[in-house]
Amino acid sequence: MHNSKSSEKALEDINVSVKLKLAALWTSLMFLIIYLDYFHLYMPGKVEDILNGKVFVFDITQGFLLAALALVTIPALMIFLSVALPANVNRWANIIIAAVNIPFMLFNLAGEAWMHMVFGAAVEVVLLCLIIRYAWKWPRIET
Repeated sequence: MHNSKSSEKALEDINVSVKLKLAALWTSLMFLIIYLDYFHLYMPGKVEDILNGKVFVFDITQGFLLAALALVTIPALMIFLSVALPANVNRWANIIIAAVNIPFMLFNLAGEAWMHMVFGAAVEVVLLCLIIRYAWKWPRIET
């Protein structure tokens, strides 16, 4: 018979750096962006619109696709930059880029917004707010 006190083991809780937390948040955001765009294709008429050269009110042109890729490239690069940049630059880059991205995530609700889009945008905004919070409260050391 085992002694219940001796057989109980606490879970190890490893302290994760702010850099890794930020990179994980940006990664989560990227997955949501990709899946929301993918699920958008299942909405009636959207594939036909794309085949006719339209997304929302925009014509699909090389410029449109370049702008769309540029907007998605920034959060994608933040996954790496959150780990690679020095703390002070990292902190401000995360605060500024997350804050600037909030309106872009909400813009996706313009026009016809289905429940999955509203839910996705809300989670995206929460993730961006968490990025701002973690970066804002970045631990300080005595120098």
